[in-house]
Amino acid sequence: MGTTMTMRNATPLKPLDRQKRSATVIRKWQQTRRSWMASLEPSAHFHLLFDHIPGVFFFAKDREGRLMFASEGLRQRYSMADESEILGMTDFDLNPGRMAQAYVDDDKQLLSGQVPIIERLELWWDRQGMPDWFVVTKLPLRDQRKQMQGVMGVLRRPDEAERQLPVFQAVARAVETIRRDYAKPVSIADLAMACGQSLRQLQRRFQEAFGITPQEFLIKTRVLAAIRLLEETSLTAAEIAERCGFVDASAFTEQFRKRTGLTPTAYRRRG
Repeated sequence: MGTTMTMRNATPLKPLDRQKRSATVIRKWQQTRRSWMASLEPSAHFHLLFDHIPGVFFFAKDREGRLMFASEGLRQRYSMADESEILGMTDFDLNPGRMAQAYVDDDKQLLSGQVPIIERLELWWDRQGMPDWFVVTKLPLRDQRKQMQGVMGVLRRPDEAERQLPVFQAVARAVETIRRDYAKPVSIADLAMACGQSLRQLQRRFQEAFGITPQEFLIKTRVLAAIRLLEETSLTAAEIAERCGFVDASAFTEQFRKRTGLTPTAYRRRG
């Protein structure tokens, strides 16, 4: 006769009945938590967990916008192996000017007491250093007196269900085409037609998803590709302009300076 296998501890889980805590007990535990937090080594706090969550990136900045914490995945996006390389840097140290300014403007809203930023689409960087969409959540950091002392946030790639949302579907094909073909002559009107939309519809939906036009997304993509070539090759400005889809070296220099605050030559010299 066969034997029946049973699982240990197979009883369905059910929360225990609990008495409601008094306000005095709650205050006591809140004070205990504050004391416990104060006793911990700051560099060994909970932010380290984000180094082990694939696809999620954590950061925390002080009131002046200087990075105090950055998870490993975020540091890798900027080719930094160690926390010491990114500590104290600002968005303007790490990103092209217009993109950095958008991040700083968000932080100012939070620090002024406006609503937190929850699950919003933003342009950021993929592993190849190209712009892509991420979902960002930012919350204010407060001290024990409830005063604003900084901003913390997480970024993550949208999951498959989110990619089926109308805001993604409306621009997904256009985004992938721009990221693939940015080095070629790209007509936004032709792109809209290929995506089954009017030019006005595509522009409006890009604005809703990213806060910029498809034309600006294309230029940002080209500038970011140029940044990589400036950092990793010895190509001339004219050669980089051709490889990245700019009409000529003059147009490349103009668009690059507008978005980074530097000419290509000055950017390379800075590195």
